[in-house]
Amino acid sequence: MSEANREEMLARHRKEIRELTARIIQKKKNATKKTRRGINSECESLEHELKDRHSREIAALGNPNGEFIEAPEVPESKPQGQGKEEDTEELEEKSNTITDTPTNTIASEGTPQQSSVGPKKPNRQKARLARRAAEAAALSAEAEAEASALPNPRQAEMAAMQTLLRNLHLGEKEIAPDGHCLYSAFADQLPMPSDYKTTREKCAEYMLAHRDEFEPFLEEPIEEHVRKVRETAEWGGQAEVLALAKAFGVVVNIVQAEGRGVEKMNEGGAEGEVWLGYYRHSFGLGEHYNSLKKVGAKGGS
Repeated sequence: MSEANREEMLARHRKEIRELTARIIQKKKNATKKTRRGINSECESLEHELKDRHSREIAALGNPNGEFIEAPEVPESKPQGQGKEEDTEELEEKSNTITDTPTNTIASEGTPQQSSVGPKKPNRQKARLARRAAEAAALSAEAEAEASALPNPRQAEMAAMQTLLRNLHLGEKEIAPDGHCLYSAFADQLPMPSDYKTTREKCAEYMLAHRDEFEPFLEEPIEEHVRKVRETAEWGGQAEVLALAKAFGVVVNIVQAEGRGVEKMNEGGAEGEVWLGYYRHSFGLGEHYNSLKKVGAKGGS
């Protein structure tokens, strides 16, 4: 393969690394509390896959001149085999010291002793590692710049929600993002004053009494799931929203920036309506619900 083709391949590798780094940064920005572990694992897998593919492509070059071509590293990933290379370098230096030492003892008495220490050879190993670190830092900085130019998910979500709430004539009540937000927001809508403990208990009772309806969608035994609903600050999702809607006999309207705008659940509910604002990106701990209520609007609501 010609030098031009090798350079073209390495340039493509650098471009792919920049794109992957920007993609990983965006994925981690959008991660929620529930998805963070899976996204981190996915990102590590993507990094390894790209690094392995680049290594295979470089190895396939054949290197007719015996030249060693280094694959660019994915930024923020520890270079593979770096510890082994440093150990090899140390052994080489020790070996050179042992080889050089005897030359001073063999010299005859009548011959002036010459120093065996010559000009220090440039350490190609260190130079290569330094070059690789500098390249990784440059790629990381470029990817950060590209990622920062992408739309901010939080700002976009907040702007879209404000437009939806204005068009639907809804007022919003902030609920603490403490793991109880779904249950607190739901309790805020009930005719009788209540708190999250009441709605958690009602949700747990309904799910247990209608286990066939919910078990297929749970990743754990329903008894354990219901225990968490009752006794912990486990976040509630769609299954819990549906259970609450049916337990209280109401229609639940979920307003969200993505998708259809308003999602209805338990449309046959005859005991009134509950409005919830759903956020994916706007709160640090992940998914969040606020309480929404209709407000007076000129010309009807």
